[in-house]
Amino acid sequence: MRVTGKLLFVLTVAFTSLGAMSEQHSEQSTTDNEIRIGNIVPYSGPLSEFGAIGKAEAAYFDMINDRGGINGRKVRFITRDDNSDPMAALELTRSLVEKDDVHLMFGSFGTPGNLATRWYLNERKIPQLFVASGDEELSQAKAFPWTMGWQPAFRSEGRIYANYIQAFYPGKKIVALWQNDNFGRELFKGLEEGLGEVARDIRVDVAYDVADDHLDGHVSILKRSDAEVFVFVGLPENAAKVIRIAAEHNWRPVFILNQMASSIGTALAPAGLENATGVITATFLKDGSDPAWKDEGRDWQTFLAKYQKAGGKDEGAAIYGYAAAETLIQVLRQCGNDLSRENVMKQAAALNDYQASVVLPGIKINTGPWDFRPIKHLRLIQFDGRTWQPIGDVLETAFTGAKK
Repeated sequence: MRVTGKLLFVLTVAFTSLGAMSEQHSEQSTTDNEIRIGNIVPYSGPLSEFGAIGKAEAAYFDMINDRGGINGRKVRFITRDDNSDPMAALELTRSLVEKDDVHLMFGSFGTPGNLATRWYLNERKIPQLFVASGDEELSQAKAFPWTMGWQPAFRSEGRIYANYIQAFYPGKKIVALWQNDNFGRELFKGLEEGLGEVARDIRVDVAYDVADDHLDGHVSILKRSDAEVFVFVGLPENAAKVIRIAAEHNWRPVFILNQMASSIGTALAPAGLENATGVITATFLKDGSDPAWKDEGRDWQTFLAKYQKAGGKDEGAAIYGYAAAETLIQVLRQCGNDLSRENVMKQAAALNDYQASVVLPGIKINTGPWDFRPIKHLRLIQFDGRTWQPIGDVLETAFTGAKK
């Protein structure tokens, strides 16, 4: 994968600093009373909407603490803002480990920041669990045995969209508008890999920056291709703009949105439900703003009250944070009274058909000593103007052997 100059510099600093490290921390960061957990997310900056994930995780742990904690210990969740800067992520992680004495890092957001901290955490044997990124580089169990992903791989998601297009729209012209960062590149590569030799059906693809003010112009260029299929990869806010702009241009292709940009509340409703009718995505989570799931159980309602009280508004991010935190709590429960870092990693690698409550039915969480990709499946769904409807069975990946 590509590494930007800034990220390469951060990785170099992290690696070089390892030689000057003091003796590794002992297991003092877990006491008889609490378990200290560190987290890095962007509460500010261009990706600040994903700070809602950190708020959701904090609300979930508060709910767990209200019920007595884990094996008599309360969870102390210490979350910091890195402003989507990998250098800041590294410095904040060092501070969490060396000053706040966290026992493990959990759910930190984004590929660059997690890559920047991976060497440091693995050298010190600090669990880096359930990172909020679908980059396959962050699930390399042999090379980095203290780093584990959580969500499906971005490339797998792209391959599934390719599979769907080939099955239902063979030979149709395709355009793509994708976010110009690690995430966008990985998903778009998966789409190309899945299409294989018919990737030539992608007539135009445009890479754009998160804060791009020219989405209208991009959509106009893509429309001139007369494409029937439009693949969008990016943030919910930009997905809403693009769907709305296409409708204003009287262009109604088959829209495929990446999972992260598919929330009814933050993407489809702002786009106009009538404009978003027919949109397709592949997901592994329930949509917190989908009326089909409004009667979720008591735990979800208790959590939601805490999340909203803390200022959380994005129920899509809330679902993600809830499910990831719920998975970590399952790992800690499996640890019993042995909360050594070694046993935390051992139990994280021993999840067997675990069904998180807000993960779609039929999608199970499984890990193993050499399997650090807990969620491997997605389900294709289509928006009918009110709720999401499933398309077929759960899928793992497609055309992995396609020619590139």
